[in-house]
Amino acid sequence: MDGRLRITEIFHSLQGETRSVGRPATFVRLTGCPLRCHYCDTAYAFHGGEWQTLDTIMASVQAGGSHLVVVTGGEPLAQAEVLPLLTRLCDSGYEVFLETSGALPVAAVDPRVVKVLDLKTPDSGESERNLWENLPHLNAQDQIKFVICSRQDYDWAQQVVQRENLNQICEVLFSPAQGEMPLRDLADWILADKLPVRLQIQLHKLIWGDVPGR
Repeated sequence: MDGRLRITEIFHSLQGETRSVGRPATFVRLTGCPLRCHYCDTAYAFHGGEWQTLDTIMASVQAGGSHLVVVTGGEPLAQAEVLPLLTRLCDSGYEVFLETSGALPVAAVDPRVVKVLDLKTPDSGESERNLWENLPHLNAQDQIKFVICSRQDYDWAQQVVQRENLNQICEVLFSPAQGEMPLRDLADWILADKLPVRLQIQLHKLIWGDVPGR
């Protein structure tokens, strides 16, 4: 369906992660994802949704009233029409973040978009899907995220940070998998290893729990 995207929800909330954490934002959540990470907290976006034109989406974003727009999923890049949507958002003066799994190519994403690339750790069950060819298409404004479930995940992520010189590309984020990775343990490991990464938590879950659309 040219010129349309399947949308699970468009809502106004606080950004719970990344360097824009705590800021009011309009979220555009696309439907569908080719991955099945075991800790996924948005599985309700795998199916369903409603086909919307880009004009309708833009109108909803405008009604949200936020300068910051976060395009998320699901996996946004699984729908080709997300690329013109991202460009239209940038052309309209919005600050645009794209949250993507890292399993699909980012080369065609408008360079004005801040890409948040979620590299999958072994415990996610999807680490074989990481598309390493994406790394050269990141720049200093972008961010790389690891969701850490265990000490094994932490050690793997640390090796990737060092092997790929990720800190020379952009900021690196380590997030504990909710209910699996104790926050204090992850903090202690980062400090002990003097690892140059940012520890982040999901602010929106501290405020609203697992309520969809928050």
